[in-house]
Amino acid sequence: MKGLALRIFLLGGAVSAAHAQTPPAPQRPGLQLEVLPDTLAICRLPADAPVPPWVAAADRFATVSRTKDELSITAVQSAVPADVRCERDYRALRVRGPLPLNLIGVLASIAGPLADAGISIFAISTFDTDYVLVKGVDLEKAIATLTRAGHHVTRL
Repeated sequence: MKGLALRIFLLGGAVSAAHAQTPPAPQRPGLQLEVLPDTLAICRLPADAPVPPWVAAADRFATVSRTKDELSITAVQSAVPADVRCERDYRALRVRGPLPLNLIGVLASIAGPLADAGISIFAISTFDTDYVLVKGVDLEKAIATLTRAGHHVTRL
């Protein structure tokens, strides 16, 4: 069958056999991840609300983001008053940093395997590093998933 081009069909598209035989790109080295000891809460306040005093008093973990729609606060759960609108019982995995701001694919290398495992995340980036929060009930599954993906996870 001289001149017949072999085609492989993937998701409705054709790929030539030569392209399909290209070896996969080398994997990126695993990241060093640390499980923070505290349970966290992700809170939503009105956009015009002042930053509450319990955030200013936080001594372990707190982030504040304000947009035109909301004031979002993530803090150690035990510091958050019971009447504040929150999603509670989150645990954080910190990428050991500092990381250069132009580093590509850090969150993707964590979010991808967790998404494939059915684990939702809440991501926070700071100047020095990234944090990925998962529900506490998913922590052990997340650690196992990330370890299988080539990351190194330690507990603080």
